[in-house]
Amino acid sequence: MRLSQLPWTTLKETPADAEVISHQLLLRAGLIRRLTGGIFTWMPLGLRVLRRVEQIVREEMDRAGALEVLMPAVQPAELWQETGRWDRYGDLLLRIRDRHERDYCFGPTHEEIITDLARRELRSYRQLPVNYYQIQTKFRDEIRPRFGLMRAREFVMKDAYSFHIDQGSLEQTYAAMANAYTQIFTRLGLKFRTVEADSGEIGGARSQEFHVLAESGEDAIAWCDGDDFAANVEAAPALPPRAPRPAPAEPMRRVTTPGIRSIEEVCAALAVPPGRCLKTLLVDAADGGLVALALRGDHELNLVKAARLPQVAQPVTLASAERILAATGAPPGFAGPVGLRIPLVADHAAAALADFTCGANEDGYHLSGVNWGRDAPEPATADLRNVVAGDESPHGGGPLAIARGIEVGHIFQLGDKYSQAMKATVLDEDGKERTLIMGCYGIGVSRIVAAAIEQNHDEHGIIWPEPMSPFHVTLLVLNPKNSEPVTAAAEALYLELHRAGLEVLLDDRDARPGVKFAEADLLGVPHRLVLGERGLKDGVVEYRHRASGAEQKVALHETATFLRERIHSRPS
Repeated sequence: MRLSQLPWTTLKETPADAEVISHQLLLRAGLIRRLTGGIFTWMPLGLRVLRRVEQIVREEMDRAGALEVLMPAVQPAELWQETGRWDRYGDLLLRIRDRHERDYCFGPTHEEIITDLARRELRSYRQLPVNYYQIQTKFRDEIRPRFGLMRAREFVMKDAYSFHIDQGSLEQTYAAMANAYTQIFTRLGLKFRTVEADSGEIGGARSQEFHVLAESGEDAIAWCDGDDFAANVEAAPALPPRAPRPAPAEPMRRVTTPGIRSIEEVCAALAVPPGRCLKTLLVDAADGGLVALALRGDHELNLVKAARLPQVAQPVTLASAERILAATGAPPGFAGPVGLRIPLVADHAAAALADFTCGANEDGYHLSGVNWGRDAPEPATADLRNVVAGDESPHGGGPLAIARGIEVGHIFQLGDKYSQAMKATVLDEDGKERTLIMGCYGIGVSRIVAAAIEQNHDEHGIIWPEPMSPFHVTLLVLNPKNSEPVTAAAEALYLELHRAGLEVLLDDRDARPGVKFAEADLLGVPHRLVLGERGLKDGVVEYRHRASGAEQKVALHETATFLRERIHSRPS
């Protein structure tokens, strides 16, 4: 491709609404353009990157035995009503009506559509297992689309759905998909981790997420190299402390704390560390009342874990200030277990505290030296918190570390959640109807592009992993209009590289060298060649590797061989 024939516009200034580096660089490098909130146009160079990702995804899905289909983006409401998700999915679902006043939605996912297809097409266990996939545009009406492609409303996704006669068959395909995903992200040149996860709205018995590691990641991942444990913080179990709870050593005292509500304020005022404080959160209970959840002051409530408590209403909802006042006699910020007249569940670490500080259920007062069993009843206990760095791995391999990650893939063992609701069955070998068992496997194709940039960039621009780069190499021609020999040599080299199977972006524009260098770094193609009058006179081109910055001069007649030795093989 010749840049002189491409209307490519880059931006020197960072757009004001671009919060994360991937959004900034995608806009600055002219790879995408915003149409409206959360909706983008893929420009020619950006689309080449997207197609690279799609190609690798498609190859590995095909290799794993999945069959490609293309399902409608617009979906009839009645299918979503069969599973109950028409109302449950909420405002994320973009609802539309046709001229006949029939309800539809623009699909955010395709469980209902594929299950309807299966119940129409699959008749016998002999047709199983089968795994269908597609690469298609989805739409989720995010209330606040942000971070560019990371949380867009319209996005490109690969979603696959498998159907089985029994759980054993599902587990085999699930393992095959986990391996295919590992191959995909390895081939894309990304640093990633596979983690155990919560299934969320999709549902099912087991799920795993695939996270590209990046400091800007929205998700926290807990992992341990000692035993290969890895899980989303939402799903990582926090083990009870091994050491027994210390015996009480202090008397309980009532302390004046006017206007002091938060853990940080209490710690500062009373000179006590957060790990010696107890915070008591009141949430709506399943029976219509309230239930108290107690955690150590330095720990955070895990909403996924709290939602599993039978006492807690769904979804987990913090009690209003009025209900807290009625239940405790004090405004929010002063609740504690002493004298509390509502059910209380303590996190394991909170239940192991002795001589702790907590709210006194009285406006402007806290208690210090509080002990379970002496001052407050021994609590019911559960795992309620997010794990933190240094917690013990549940597999026993040592302490956990915490990293940030960007979720780019998620696989689920759905079971019969959708097939049961939609009566998708086949006849087994005895001629009896059996409800299909399902798996679901998603990859955020367009999100991968953003995640790769979050992981691979510097102050000058993008550094594409080689398999994702829009081109193998950029060839910069210096002052082409002032030197016909340089232009002719560049054209000859351009054709030679093409014949060698390399994809070349030829910068033959009449632009200053500094502009060409800066824009080449911004675009981030892994290999760069520069040809000018001095180099042509010496019979060399100047080579630079984008990631390492390594530079060297290469003989013109050896350039194609030199590059092919350095570029990893990739289907063109």
